Amino acid sequence: MHLQQTKKASRATGGPQYYFHDLPDDVKLFLRENGAIRVALVTPYGATKSDFFAVSKDKKIDGSGNVVTGSVGHDRIQQGRSTTSIGEAIRIWFALRGGDFDRINLNAQIIDNALYLKPTSYVFTGKKQTRQLPVMPHPLSFNEDYISPLWKQQIDALDSRDRKWARDEICRVMLAHQKASQVKSILEPDLLRCSGPLKMMGILLGPYVGKGYDCFTSVNFLKYPEYQVPFELKKRSSGFSYQQGRYGKEELSRAVILCATHDLHNLPDNIDVIALHTMCEYLKA
Repeated sequence: MHLQQTKKASRATGGPQYYFHDLPDDVKLFLRENGAIRVALVTPYGATKSDFFAVSKDKKIDGSGNVVTGSVGHDRIQQGRSTTSIGEAIRIWFALRGGDFDRINLNAQIIDNALYLKPTSYVFTGKKQTRQLPVMPHPLSFNEDYISPLWKQQIDALDSRDRKWARDEICRVMLAHQKASQVKSILEPDLLRCSGPLKMMGILLGPYVGKGYDCFTSVNFLKYPEYQVPFELKKRSSGFSYQQGRYGKEELSRAVILCATHDLHNLPDNIDVIALHTMCEYLKA
């Protein structure tokens, strides 16, 4: 499926609009039944909330946010409360140069009543070449099962002295979590001792709170803008319950588990695991 940009030459009358083409049958049926559905945009880091809505061809969203009868005649993206178009949001998240889109190719999936749109490639107006976008499964995962290419690129971009310092600090903390350690009854918040080296590597842990998610965290890798996502602290990743991934009706089923040891396999699509033992060994190598 893809989005086609329209109104390229008439920005003064509302700016570029984006119409859906070749919607999957399940998405089209859901859209017809509901009229509109909130869009979660999948970025290089994973899914994020947005103010965009996918709107059925015979509906629109009025100024009060209600879904009412419309006559546009195309399934499309409506900006909702956003101050920009979805094309501009994609441009920012993927750090693309300026220019109008001729089309944006995407994958679509409905999860927890939100439409997850994953841009995969694009063509600029007046260009023939289709350019791929860096989308990957579990982009923030770093564990014995899978290390994301995004993580590898981020670590490769670090100064060698910063890498060594981060390695030494993470490995120092992980010593207390080994089976042979003499430290007894070690608590999950002990992982927060790694906040310094994690910050060095682009992850800024927020305050540790006692309700809902453990830390609302900022991630800033490479050339991409800052991304915010809930972090859960667990000694073992199997201590995480996927049902806790939704922290409210307006939140996404998106979280990152920060753990000492990874033993939760067959991860849901929008859950990542960072295992600090694995990171220690990787940085040693």
